[in-house]
Amino acid sequence: MKKYIAAFIGAIFLVSCGNKKTEENKDAETKNINIIKLSSEQIKNAGLESGNPTLKNVKEILQLQGTVTVLPKSVISISIPLGGYVKSTNLIAGMNVQKGQVLAVLEDMQFIELQQDYLMAKEKFELAQNEHKRQKELNLNKAASDKVLEQITTEMRTQRITMSSLEQKLNLLGINAKALNVNNISKTIKVVSPINGLVSKVNINIGKYVNPTDMLFELIDKKDIVLTLNAFEKDVASLSVGQNVTVYANASDAKKYGAKIAFINQSLNGDRAAEIICKVNTYNPALLPGLFVNAEVEIENQKALTVPEDAVVRWEGKFYVFTELGNNQFQMIEVKSGVKNEGYNQIISDAVSSSSKLVIKNAYTLLMSAMNNDEQ
Repeated sequence: MKKYIAAFIGAIFLVSCGNKKTEENKDAETKNINIIKLSSEQIKNAGLESGNPTLKNVKEILQLQGTVTVLPKSVISISIPLGGYVKSTNLIAGMNVQKGQVLAVLEDMQFIELQQDYLMAKEKFELAQNEHKRQKELNLNKAASDKVLEQITTEMRTQRITMSSLEQKLNLLGINAKALNVNNISKTIKVVSPINGLVSKVNINIGKYVNPTDMLFELIDKKDIVLTLNAFEKDVASLSVGQNVTVYANASDAKKYGAKIAFINQSLNGDRAAEIICKVNTYNPALLPGLFVNAEVEIENQKALTVPEDAVVRWEGKFYVFTELGNNQFQMIEVKSGVKNEGYNQIISDAVSSSSKLVIKNAYTLLMSAMNNDEQ
């Protein structure tokens, strides 16, 4: 039994010594990697420069995504107040149209009847107007009774109402009632565009009968576009109305457009995100409705410790800077990399302060030296 106990204690001792040696080896390796010693000539040839980190107001860039959308008031559904058959149309979805352009021509017996009713009402009104004038003169001379004058006055007013009502109906169809006469009665009407815009939907074809409730076309006023971006709840507090936004499409990130935040929806959707509505500073035809866009918003932060971007190196997924230890020695210190802006990189580390002496130029040369030393 004593032999077994002695053997067990010996095994523990060997494992402990082995672990200790492994830890010592790791510490030695880390030390070799973290501490780099160069000659004066090597420092000169590498072009190393040292300096202190500086406190700057860094601007964080918040990345958002969204789409180009159109305000509801700028989406127009085209229909007609009376049914009719489509006689002609040349439109297809995606075409641009100008205000006043003919979108389609419709024909129907109702159009003829409405013009007929108007012209007949106009004739009756003029007849009643003349009779009223005659009866009024007779009444002044006591040659006609007051009752007859009242009856013809009522008839004249009734015909005026009928004529005015039919005139408004004709105007809804795009027919100028003032210019209508027996010689220019038409069996067709023209459907014209009320805006300069884009045809987004076409729901008719030649020969189709359309009802008053049918939507013939959908037009979009492209100049009234907005950007609908999505911001997660943690970022909403950093945004405010009036902030500048830089927008670009996936297909062309080199071409950017300026915009401003116009409205922030304080109600979060199912993805815990809020809609941010932005207005483009200058309209550009490339911003088509439905286009997916990326956006960048600058957010002003508190003062932070920054160094030139050349001072920060990346190795094995982590970020490092090099401090001067004197006697041509440098130490590699791990840091957290923050916002990059205007050539400067925010760094976060308890081991670095504004008084630390860091390598601010050609730090990657030191990293390569550290790797070479480690291999040797």
